[in-house]
Amino acid sequence: MILRIAKWVAKTVLWFVAISIALVLVLRFVPVTYTATMLLDEHPVTRDWESLNSIDRNMVSAVIAAEDGKFCEHDGFDREAIEQALEERAAGGRQRGASTISQQTAKNVFLWQGGGWFRKGLEAYFTVLIETLWTKRRIMEVYLNVAETGLGTYGVESGSQRYFGHSAARLSADEASRIAAVLPSPKTREAVNPTGFTRRYGNTIEARIGQVRRDGLDACVYE
Repeated sequence: MILRIAKWVAKTVLWFVAISIALVLVLRFVPVTYTATMLLDEHPVTRDWESLNSIDRNMVSAVIAAEDGKFCEHDGFDREAIEQALEERAAGGRQRGASTISQQTAKNVFLWQGGGWFRKGLEAYFTVLIETLWTKRRIMEVYLNVAETGLGTYGVESGSQRYFGHSAARLSADEASRIAAVLPSPKTREAVNPTGFTRRYGNTIEARIGQVRRDGLDACVYE
């Protein structure tokens, strides 16, 4: 009985690994049309896939400045940020977010929103897969097309049209920074006439865009 269960578990794991690798390989070349988050969204969904060639570099620099300054350096995990987050949690302080753009992409594309160690484990697994089988440019392209940028709004093209009435191909540094400021809480923040923290955070991101360019922190996306 135990041997039979062990064989069943082993087959299930092998099938899961094979299917997940095949899916990741397919999505290296094929646009991501829908995600679990989109399908479960209670609001009407707006999404527009655009290639990275049609997204202004200001948007790439803005999300790196806001979300993941080491995007071009790490292998999918910012270990220093993870250690800091664990230390803060242990001390009972503010819980800092430590997810990289790669981790967020893995979660947004292949999984569901929410916490739990099981989902975190799957997120780590898919992060390793996309870092291994995709390029950094592809990871960024997918992230910018599936990230929620407002209520029922997915991708920076839809976000740009919603907030500014024009394509993401010509986002100014200010506009890109405001969209990036919305990303951590797209259901409660607005990129148009932001106030309070969102406005200050957007201004901080815009100021960091120059540093991203000077230090080549977005170079892996354009090499």
